Amino acid sequence: MKKKYLSLTTKKWFQILFWAVIVIAAWEIGATVVAMTKRTPENILPHLYQVLAAAISTKAVSGGMTATQVVFTSASATLLRALGGFAIGASLGFLLALLMKLSGVVEKLIFPYLMLIQLIPVLGLAPIILAITGDINRSRLVIAAILSFYPVAANTLAGFKSVAKEKYDLMYTYAAKKRQLYTKVLIPSAVPYLFTGLKIAAPMAITASILVDTLQGDGGLGCMLSQSLKHAMNIYVFWLIVFFSAFIGIFSTQLISLIEILVSPQKRSASWIGRIAGKEKIYGRDAEKNRTQKEPGAETL
Repeated sequence: MKKKYLSLTTKKWFQILFWAVIVIAAWEIGATVVAMTKRTPENILPHLYQVLAAAISTKAVSGGMTATQVVFTSASATLLRALGGFAIGASLGFLLALLMKLSGVVEKLIFPYLMLIQLIPVLGLAPIILAITGDINRSRLVIAAILSFYPVAANTLAGFKSVAKEKYDLMYTYAAKKRQLYTKVLIPSAVPYLFTGLKIAAPMAITASILVDTLQGDGGLGCMLSQSLKHAMNIYVFWLIVFFSAFIGIFSTQLISLIEILVSPQKRSASWIGRIAGKEKIYGRDAEKNRTQKEPGAETL
């Protein structure tokens, strides 16, 4: 029985269910405490059923749109900016990592100072970028690109450096050209590291876009988030945006993981091996169970 419970805790669905129950319970306890203290403004921490009711409500909250329509309309602008900045930052990060691998001088001059960009708070970086670009939408793209840039560059460079010396020696034995060394060995070896950087960068780009929206206005999830928190519209819009943003952040990471499995032979092989091993374990357990049931015991001999 104990082994059965231990094996259950290793299941991914059980872990998700376990933490979901804990979060929901903690949320409801907090909402009950807030409701009992009669705080102002009301519904600053609503019950989850109230947020769900607001999501499916047909009542207009702003500009003739329901709360859900406000969230989706604002999300389209924010996510497009985040996607554009993410694509620019990821591309530049990969190219810079490749350049630093090609030239040790470039790595020594640039890499130690890349992290300084990440240390500048987004709230402090936004006015500077806006002053330089002179355009709100362009500044949002730049900020999302900056936050996406470092994780991709750092992880890709680590992937290039992870190649064992024996592989270099083998390519030199075959008299491979430098281009072949990169296309056949270095870049394929760096792909898992690249995707690790992309998984980190994607939620950061979305978060940056939302934060900048709160400062610069002109629509977007962050702008609606700020207005709803100030009671310029229904407070439930605030919580719908919070949940939607969390979902998009998780979804972006899972989507990149799926793309990694599709384009990476190592990941695809590992995924299939894991499934086959799981089935063999189940079938093996069933076969063992059937065998022990069919074998006569000592008392029957």
